[in-house]
Amino acid sequence: MKKIKLILGTVAILSLISSTTVQADGFAPGEGLYVGAFVAGGMGMVQPKVVTEGNIANAGKGAQGGGAAGGTFEVTDGGIGIAGIEGGGMMGYGYKMGDLYAGIEGEMAAGDVKFKMTSVDPVTLSGSAADGNLVTISSVEATKDWTGGMFGRLGYYINADTLFSFKGGVLVSKFDVKTAGSTDFSEEYYGGGPSFGASIESRIAAIDPNLSLRMGAVYTDFLTANVFGIGTNTAANDAGTSGHNSEVTGSALSARIGLQYSFFDVNSLF
Repeated sequence: MKKIKLILGTVAILSLISSTTVQADGFAPGEGLYVGAFVAGGMGMVQPKVVTEGNIANAGKGAQGGGAAGGTFEVTDGGIGIAGIEGGGMMGYGYKMGDLYAGIEGEMAAGDVKFKMTSVDPVTLSGSAADGNLVTISSVEATKDWTGGMFGRLGYYINADTLFSFKGGVLVSKFDVKTAGSTDFSEEYYGGGPSFGASIESRIAAIDPNLSLRMGAVYTDFLTANVFGIGTNTAANDAGTSGHNSEVTGSALSARIGLQYSFFDVNSLF
């Protein structure tokens, strides 16, 4: 009986020593289940394009006939810049395979990344002051309200305390669009597309062996979205008018810095 107690006591002591050693060494950056938070500077470009055949019935009759031949109007060189600050969090799980790394990660961010265009003289959309149906617009702004998505990650441990990794996945964003003029309109749009990023994570052992500093950047292509109206101000095909199509393409870059903490490895259950 004494031998059994001695063996159990020895196993308990060895388990405690082993646990203490693991805690002292901590997880490698990105290893196991981790959570984190970041702040970022967001920037990007929006490229609008409008294709219309104009008022076919009156085309060629000049201003008196109210005709317009239409055409393609687009931003081909650069685009409309968007910029702002955003912050968010991520949660993921990573597996260390020697010097190699593989994992999955989800993230969510919010901020005030936006663009705004203002005209000194209101732009007339339709009608006239004489008939009391004048519709004008003086400004347009769009704010990226939030962004969320999932990634797969692959990386390489430069050393025991530093991980360099790439990730790829899909991000979806919600945009709040507003116009101001004779009547104010607002609308919500959702845009998404493929997203890619790179980051470097370094353990902050002086504070906690499971805590890491993370710096990186994420690029997102929002593909092309059709826009036919904002709020109740919707596009209409009047008599003799056809071929109208409005679309917006864009991309965004988010440069980030944050902290992440690893706290659980599923392998410890086996």
